Amino acid sequence: MFQSMNRILRWTKGYHRRLYLGSLCSFLATWAAAGPVMLAAWALGLVIESAQEGTALDAKLPWLCLGGIILLILLRFVCAYWKNRLQESIGTERAAQQRLELGDLLKRVSLGYFSKNNLGDILAALTTELSTLELQSMKMVDAVINGYLQVLVIVLCMAFFCPEAALVAVVGVLLSAFALRGIGRQSARTAPVGHRAQEALSGAAIEYIHGLSVVKSFGQEGVSSQRFFEACRANKDIRIKNEFGFVPWNCLHLFSLKAAAVGLVLTAGWQTMNGTLELPVLLMAAMFSFTIFGSVESINDAAHILSVTDSVLDRLEELEGTELPDQDGKDISLEHYDICFDHVSFGYGTREVIHNVSFQLPQNSATAIVGPSGSGKSTLCALLARFYDVDQGRITVGGYDIRKMTCDSLLRNIAMVFQNVYLFHDTIRNNIRFGRPDAAEEDVIAAAKAARCHDFIMALPQGYDTIVGEGGSNLSGGEKQRISIARCLLKDAPIIILDEATASVDPENEHEIQEALSALVRGKTIITIAHRLATIQNADRILVVEDGRIAQQGTHQELMSQEGIYRNFIEIRQRAEGWRI
Repeated sequence: MFQSMNRILRWTKGYHRRLYLGSLCSFLATWAAAGPVMLAAWALGLVIESAQEGTALDAKLPWLCLGGIILLILLRFVCAYWKNRLQESIGTERAAQQRLELGDLLKRVSLGYFSKNNLGDILAALTTELSTLELQSMKMVDAVINGYLQVLVIVLCMAFFCPEAALVAVVGVLLSAFALRGIGRQSARTAPVGHRAQEALSGAAIEYIHGLSVVKSFGQEGVSSQRFFEACRANKDIRIKNEFGFVPWNCLHLFSLKAAAVGLVLTAGWQTMNGTLELPVLLMAAMFSFTIFGSVESINDAAHILSVTDSVLDRLEELEGTELPDQDGKDISLEHYDICFDHVSFGYGTREVIHNVSFQLPQNSATAIVGPSGSGKSTLCALLARFYDVDQGRITVGGYDIRKMTCDSLLRNIAMVFQNVYLFHDTIRNNIRFGRPDAAEEDVIAAAKAARCHDFIMALPQGYDTIVGEGGSNLSGGEKQRISIARCLLKDAPIIILDEATASVDPENEHEIQEALSALVRGKTIITIAHRLATIQNADRILVVEDGRIAQQGTHQELMSQEGIYRNFIEIRQRAEGWRI
């Protein structure tokens, strides 16, 4: 248990001064809480002694006693206030800080990390698990450290007046500590099982929600919901089973403390009857018996939760230990923007999809990449943006191996327009400004005008302050695409990657998007993945990819004069575009 507490204390790095000052305030508050009981017992002893001797009490004594009790009560509340002021927000502040740290880490990991790990696990780490630490960490510190401090103070007070009663209290605490050890071991066994069940439930819930449109279109609500409901039932069954395992240890813990409280009073009463202990001390022992173990009883829950927090900390440490592709990279400012793939090979897991690919793209040139679906076109662009690292060979930009650069220094030179645009649940203004967060309002509007989206934005009720919805759900596909282009225009990166930017839009939107792209690509190094002839034929160079290899390369005219994949591809596209109902 104390090892788990040590881990929580390490987790609160940067807040130790506040934590220790808060514990000091708690210690003083505990003494202040014990003081009135001791003062009242002392005053009662003087009253009894005065009655037995037949002497008069000093008239100031009651007022002095009352004043002392009031001062101690005030001191207790002042110390408790500062303890809460110093400690209570530490968990919230540290959790917020770690969410930012993990967010920064996740944006730097390879995209392969997300395909290898369950999205529900990652989501749980950022939300549920950190919330557990946020809510429970300071409660655990208060329950364990401050709880035992309270017991220590009261036992020392009892030891001064009645060592035997103090010894009974110590025995009760030791027995409860044995029970807490059992609770801790039980929790260490069950926490990972419950953790995995929670992750499975999160993953099933995410899949269920994301797939609802497909489920409804095929009328398979029952089949789809089965996995989610099974995960819910499994999570419930595991948690109930885990709780039953704690029952014997919880009973032993509470019994040992209650028995010690009764034993403390009986010991003090027996000594009072024998004349070895004064009545006021017996009354003090009786009063202490109600408070001495109150704080320790709550450690019952703490021992259970500490193992849960151990499991959470294990998961967070695993995330923090994720290997970053650019951890040894340098912040390099590029002067040239030519691109070279030098014998590049890459695979997803054990399946190689890019095989020994080599080509060079001069600065300020326009290159089109064409080929069948699944041939590796998008993978080549993902490798250039370092969403994944190559397995063999190297990719250079401006003469620098991109693996020697930080991801930030590489990506500030690249802007991408994807086929499937993702917009954040924010205003249109902030989605465009995402390309350059410090951009002025006039720059945002200029980018929107160049991307042919200013007019439809101004037609919206809130204009640039319109919330687009999660993923841009309140906008059409063409509108989202043009906002994405405005975002790239605002970034003004020297290298542009267009991944089938007009593949899934209607002819009217395609015309608007093509005009916007014309503004985007002027004076840039352009890489375009496309199927449409109008997009391909004006490229300075065309790379034909088949089965992860460069099958052909050249201009449109050169490739059309050759027998091969490209000419067949163009002829098929022309027949498809000329087809009418």
